[in-house]
Amino acid sequence: MNRQYIEQRDGGYWIENTRVSLDSIVYVFREGLSPETIASECFPVLSLEEVYGAITYYLAHRTEIDAYLLKADRDFESLRRATQKADVEFSKKLIKARRQMVRL
Repeated sequence: MNRQYIEQRDGGYWIENTRVSLDSIVYVFREGLSPETIASECFPVLSLEEVYGAITYYLAHRTEIDAYLLKADRDFESLRRATQKADVEFSKKLIKARRQMVRL
């Protein structure tokens, strides 16, 4: 039986029939977490089979997924900069609040 583990929807890649993005799995996999750790500690809603399926899909489509993730990172950074410019005072307050949280 040939099973699909990844589906494309809403402009992204998702573990089939879940709300877990492939991005999430790939980022923790790149950090060195094992599939067992990813399934049990990071995404207990997923089976170990689904995690292995997601990682296999990533490895088989690495160039495509890496380009997709790079574009997403660039889009996020562009949005972050635009948001900062749109409300400078709010951005300053947010930076100050983050610094205070780090000191705690």
